[in-house]
Amino acid sequence: MPNKKILHVVNIYFVLPYFIGEQFLYLEEKGYDMHVVCSPSEHLNAYSKKMGFKYKEISILRTISIFQDLKSLLSICNYIKKNKIDIVVGHTPKGGLLAMLAAYVTRVPNRIYFRHGLVYETSSGIKRKVFILMEKLSAKCATKIVCVGPSVYEKSLFDNLNKEDKQIVIGRGTCGGIDSMLKFNPENIDIQKRDNVKNLLNLNSTDFVIGYCGRLVKDKGIIDLVTAFQQVSTKYNFKLLLVGDFEERDALPADIIIKIKSDPNIIITGFIFNDIEYYYSLMDVFILPSYREGFPMSVLEASSMKRPVLTTTVTGCIDSIIDGKTGFYVSNSSYGIMKGILRLREYSNLEEMGENGRKFVLEYFDNKILWPMIENELYSNKS
Repeated sequence: MPNKKILHVVNIYFVLPYFIGEQFLYLEEKGYDMHVVCSPSEHLNAYSKKMGFKYKEISILRTISIFQDLKSLLSICNYIKKNKIDIVVGHTPKGGLLAMLAAYVTRVPNRIYFRHGLVYETSSGIKRKVFILMEKLSAKCATKIVCVGPSVYEKSLFDNLNKEDKQIVIGRGTCGGIDSMLKFNPENIDIQKRDNVKNLLNLNSTDFVIGYCGRLVKDKGIIDLVTAFQQVSTKYNFKLLLVGDFEERDALPADIIIKIKSDPNIIITGFIFNDIEYYYSLMDVFILPSYREGFPMSVLEASSMKRPVLTTTVTGCIDSIIDGKTGFYVSNSSYGIMKGILRLREYSNLEEMGENGRKFVLEYFDNKILWPMIENELYSNKS
């Protein structure tokens, strides 16, 4: 049995259940000693007990702050040395950078950087150059780079972020897949509970619900989505269900926020911690009109729940559907989104498309398929 100590470094608590989740328990059962460094969070203690990992709260800012970043780097180095960590895994641009630098300085032999996307794709000027430099530095310090999707892999090479022999994609992508058998399974939905959520959101049986799940920010294409929705909602009995919350970083313009909050056909749930599968179950179609992604887990969750998907052909999104079978591609524009919504509204085989989506997830993205692949590629003695 392996007894390696694995340290995951993340900047915010939210990415732990989203990126890793019960993979902690799977690896613990295999004999690995799991550790986490994360910014302070009220949820961290309870989650660590549930998932069986040790942790230390170290502030990791999403923005650049030389003094705080050096302080955080030193604290991560100390944690690595004190706990004799064998493998360091870094997630997100900032968390990944500090993790790889700390692991390099302390001579950890196995340094894994998960490239969850390329934030510079929607940046410009000096900001873009800084983000690219961060990616290259993280890659330089890493012994292995895991690109979460084929398009991230290709874009990384195209932009010369690192040499090809350093990076891999595990299976068809993602950082660990989703629970398609228990959680995101339409067969497991409690009808009464679903109806309670439906009533809470003031939805009725005649509504055609267009769903979105994620952060309500510009990069996700929310401006285009809201504009497109308001152009078609007057002609059809559409409802737009936005499962997520507004953020200050990459914030939406004030006029768009006003439109969202004042439109009776747009429903905002705020951030949902539990039972998110019930919100997917209320959607007729799912849309992710993003301008950049790593690998959009929300698309897989919706597909697993048999929901046809509209998404764009940008990095990450292009890997998440089979065009014409599990959903359709749309352009990054309000007009393209409007066309896509109307196309699905009139599409005669929505049920078949939903079935195809679930089959796609079951074949390639179920977490029970991906976890053994991750262990073999990254953590076992073979790696």
